[in-house]
Amino acid sequence: MSSDTASRGGEPVEMCPAKNKAARHKRLSTLFQRGGVGGPTGGGGGRWASEKKLANLIDPLPEERVKPPSQGEVPGVLKIYGGDISMGTNYKSVLATARSTARQLVQEALERYGVTQPNAEDAYVLCDVVGSIHGMDSSWEARYLQAVGDSERPLVLQDVWKPKTGCTRRFEIRRRCDVERMVKGEDEDGSGINSQSCRQQSRRSRAASGGHVGPKERADNPSLQRSISEMNLSTKHRRDCKGVLSMAVGELAEGGPVGESRLKAAKEAEGNPAPSASEEEATDVASLEQLTQCLIQPPTEHPYFLQLLGYNEKKEFVIHVMTRRRHIFGRPERRPAPDQSSFVDTFLNAPDILPQHCCVVSSMPPADPSHPRSSAMVRPFRGASITHNGTPLHRQVELAPGDLLGMGQYFLFMYKDPRAATAPPAWLLKAWVSPGLVGALACQACGRSLQERQEAFRAYLKSREPQLCYRPQEQEALLAEIVRLQETSTCRLGPAFLFGLCLEHAARELEPGHLPRLIARIAQLVKEAVWGKIKDIRDRQPENQQDKGEAGNLSIEEVTADLRPLMLWMANSMELLNLVQKRVLDIEKDLDLEGVSHNALLSSDLETCDEAMAVLDEVIMSTFQQSVYYLTKTLYSALPVLLDSNPFTATTDLSHVPELSSMPEGIRGTLAIYQATLELTHDCDLHPDLVSQTFGYLFFFSNASLFNTIMERGGSQSLFQWAKAVQIRTNLDLVLDWLQGVGLGDIATEFFRKLSNTANLLCMPKSSLLQASWSRLRNDYPVLTPAQLQHVLRNYQLGPGRASPECWNPPDKERDEMAQSDIFESFIDHPPLILPCDGFRLRLSEPVLDDTLHRQLVRLRRFLWELERESLPANQRAVYGLDPSQ
Repeated sequence: MSSDTASRGGEPVEMCPAKNKAARHKRLSTLFQRGGVGGPTGGGGGRWASEKKLANLIDPLPEERVKPPSQGEVPGVLKIYGGDISMGTNYKSVLATARSTARQLVQEALERYGVTQPNAEDAYVLCDVVGSIHGMDSSWEARYLQAVGDSERPLVLQDVWKPKTGCTRRFEIRRRCDVERMVKGEDEDGSGINSQSCRQQSRRSRAASGGHVGPKERADNPSLQRSISEMNLSTKHRRDCKGVLSMAVGELAEGGPVGESRLKAAKEAEGNPAPSASEEEATDVASLEQLTQCLIQPPTEHPYFLQLLGYNEKKEFVIHVMTRRRHIFGRPERRPAPDQSSFVDTFLNAPDILPQHCCVVSSMPPADPSHPRSSAMVRPFRGASITHNGTPLHRQVELAPGDLLGMGQYFLFMYKDPRAATAPPAWLLKAWVSPGLVGALACQACGRSLQERQEAFRAYLKSREPQLCYRPQEQEALLAEIVRLQETSTCRLGPAFLFGLCLEHAARELEPGHLPRLIARIAQLVKEAVWGKIKDIRDRQPENQQDKGEAGNLSIEEVTADLRPLMLWMANSMELLNLVQKRVLDIEKDLDLEGVSHNALLSSDLETCDEAMAVLDEVIMSTFQQSVYYLTKTLYSALPVLLDSNPFTATTDLSHVPELSSMPEGIRGTLAIYQATLELTHDCDLHPDLVSQTFGYLFFFSNASLFNTIMERGGSQSLFQWAKAVQIRTNLDLVLDWLQGVGLGDIATEFFRKLSNTANLLCMPKSSLLQASWSRLRNDYPVLTPAQLQHVLRNYQLGPGRASPECWNPPDKERDEMAQSDIFESFIDHPPLILPCDGFRLRLSEPVLDDTLHRQLVRLRRFLWELERESLPANQRAVYGLDPSQ
């Protein structure tokens, strides 16, 4: 169909989808191509100037749709007449869906007419015009005209009501100033097109404020059929109802049929002339329309909102139907965004309503009608003023039928779901539930005595439920007390658990912006505590103490005692970081739901949380580095003995893996450091992944240190010979066997591979070694680099006067490379620290079973109680003078 073809003025306006599926697919597949040879600017011909806006017109299907869309949802062609813009062309064709708004269609039509001025759509308005065809030339005569609101959906309006017999309709673009001038002039004299179209306004569908409902869905669903006031009352129907209306008015006035004549006589006696027949008929019809607007039946298959209060109640609908699972309330914008995330179902015109104010997600229809799911979920957008049953709403909560939902200062709705079972509203008075702390004693509306409330408060203090209630003004003192408890308590993961309860309370009870600030404050307090511990350990090192005459090394017992606070903070920071990440994921979900353009506050909150998590990452990294530094410092002096000691002594039993006390003296010091480190990590409840990485770093250091010592001292101290190599191999086997017995064998085998291969090479029988070629040794010992292998073979002690065999010489092409290679292992190639993703110990949703942790929780509850009681006036402290220790 040509978009510029002139049309006869009286044809009806309707959607024009393709006649068959194959043809439609072929046409749309060509229309929606991008880029190619025949692009919009490439001279392909036949391409529409509005192609760049097709994404705005073709709305994506709602997320809850599981069926294929009906034909009514497929984009079709809508004719829009613009005689005021272009006299040579009667209409232009644009693509439209049932969700297309009038403003979007005006934008598309103006582009089709070639109007390219910025903000041109502000000067034009879409008009719904009803008229008829006259004369031999089928000329068009307009009888009724109504401006369509920018946010209204013309195709929904077209489906809701039809012109009477003999009339047709079409959509026209007219200048906004001309339409306003026409309306003003007709209001003054009471005649014209708009005076008759005022009554058409009241017949528009109430479902327009509740989103789009397809024609087929409305026809098949009696709960969505139009009420009497939405029907087009013909002249015959009005005459039939006239007598009924007169009788109703008379009976209401005098209690019987004679009331109408008495009312007319009273008016004539007062000097008012009797109304003419035409005026009387118009008055009766207007009264009937007002009466029928009160006969509204709510839907029976869809949830809806019953408006109790509004901003301009005379012009607002009473029932707002949820036609989608996800229903959004918001304020109509001057230029609505075209993306699906900005779609608004119900528009609320009030100064304190945000463009997107509130989102309600309804539950799916129940599979079992006998057990219906009656709840929905309501979530305010960031910055929106919402109340739920009179309580300020800051986060997503359950919405049950009968709940009251307030939006801003003016709107109040009641949520109804006809699919749900009848239950008392949630806002009715219920049995008293203890809020804890002062609220448990201050509540006077619960009907309980002071003694009963005191008993409930004592139950809260001793409860093992993971709950810690506090007021925002007591938060700083609470956090400082949690940090202080870490110094004296034996509960290892107590700080992370108590901090986690604070996060849970803030996320559940306090306003949303409070949680990110709390996360940042906790991270800062943890960092300050860790930095203080690191400074204390540094000051206690022998080389930093000026009063000691001779600097010595600390024993492993002293080192582990100094490192215990750091290990505890490492374990707590790791658990705390996991709890924070869960809360950040919730904020990111809100960000995805609200869209990037509507949540500057959410973006700021995420930045605050990211900075706090970076601080916790830094704490974990610092505590890990400091721990392995001081442990490897102790190992540095213990490892060389392993190369020099002889395990084959009379006091050593090598038939099985012995206890540490009966191990050879040369390896006893190294194993003591490993054992003390293992006990320290277990005592601090360090995450298993961090334990593995701690020992991975220690084994990496041990392997590199021992290997470099062999390469440095091998030739001069007779380490490169069979007898000495057997002693080194035996000591290393004893270490690996002991580590295997404590569960660290796999990690040790991986990191001691180079030292183990070197010992195996030196333990090879001399006769076999003399016959081995360079290529064979390279294949058998690939862990050693060519330079390291050549160094071992060149310094191997074959005996006095014996030279190395020719078969040990490397090829000439490898010699140049080996000359530039280093034979020592680098300490900077240590494995990186990788934070774990699972296996965490804390569960904030389970009762507190650990007695030590429970005592800390009770102690904090009493601490908060004392803070609250001290904040009360002096004359009220005696009333609330409960002794929590009782």
